[in-house]
Amino acid sequence: MLIPFSMKNCFQLLCHHKIPTAAFRNPATHGLILQSISNDVYQNLALEDWIHDHIHLEGKPILFLWRNSPCVVIGRHQNPWQECDLHLMRQEGVKLARRRSGGGTVYHDMGNINLTFFTTKAKYDRMENLKLTVRALNAVQPHLDVQPTKKFDLLLDGQYKISGTASKIGRVAAYHHCTLLCSTNRTALSSLLKSPYQGIKSHATPSIPSVVKNLREKDPSLTCEVLMSAIAAEYAAHHQIDNHVNVINPADETQFPGINSKAKELQSWEWVYGRTPKFSVNTTFHVPHEQAHLEVQVFMDVKNGLIETCDIKTPDHWLPLEIGNKLNSSFIGSKFCPTETTLLTNILLRTCPDDQHLHRKWNILCEKIRGIM
Repeated sequence: MLIPFSMKNCFQLLCHHKIPTAAFRNPATHGLILQSISNDVYQNLALEDWIHDHIHLEGKPILFLWRNSPCVVIGRHQNPWQECDLHLMRQEGVKLARRRSGGGTVYHDMGNINLTFFTTKAKYDRMENLKLTVRALNAVQPHLDVQPTKKFDLLLDGQYKISGTASKIGRVAAYHHCTLLCSTNRTALSSLLKSPYQGIKSHATPSIPSVVKNLREKDPSLTCEVLMSAIAAEYAAHHQIDNHVNVINPADETQFPGINSKAKELQSWEWVYGRTPKFSVNTTFHVPHEQAHLEVQVFMDVKNGLIETCDIKTPDHWLPLEIGNKLNSSFIGSKFCPTETTLLTNILLRTCPDDQHLHRKWNILCEKIRGIM
């Protein structure tokens, strides 16, 4: 049953985890189920970090249920330019987030349920969590054929992926989180998780594409609300606790001190893009010239999201060599992002304010460069 929950009481209850009394030592009789009222990916990821960092979970495992507005979430060690269509995401207003856990890239919207299982490091067990989820699904619809895999995914009918897994294991605490596709926009998922960028070389962790399906495509009665309620009930039965889903606000600084700074860090450019493992770009594009098109070559090395080396080679008769050299040197040390490229373009154009012919070429060139970012 879903009940409003006093934030003050929730925070006090969570902090009680730090008290190693007899009442909190038995994991079979104690636990907590939380559900976020926020649909903001940064706030929900921040609450995961807050619980992991602040709560002593001995004898008190926690299940956290949350959903997000449309966003793409990449793993800690991934390259967003290789994983998704950033240009389309900017057009559609879809947020990009980087988790603190590893794993691959996923698309979230309100038709996707996120489950986070918090335990001590010693009690960390992904397969147990997935089997619990399967039992919950079968309790609602006994004829569902859902099985966990050795890679800790959930497959529907032996072929459709409905859940992927990632985790973070700390010194004493751990969490395992997984998705559950209920009624997600599969068209958006397919188009956004398809990188259009060419010529990127990186040692970042790559995602493995899978054929997916929504549970509601199998049975229209399987709404997010029904599934979350079933999972909460199964979790409560497994841990022998009251089936109360405690509603919390992850943006409430008075209850979770320091959480807004965590959310701010998670949405910063330095975390989302700057934590990308070092990569290089070696690509070409064409620019118009009279009745034909000329090839431009681009070589860049990017570290911490900043351009370390840059060599943009244009035909000398199209762009004077000294202008090309000025462009290359101006990119070094700047962010590998279209906004920064626009700013650089505007600054460089001021160095030759009266040459409209050059302005046109420069704008074409920088627009093409923005296209690879």
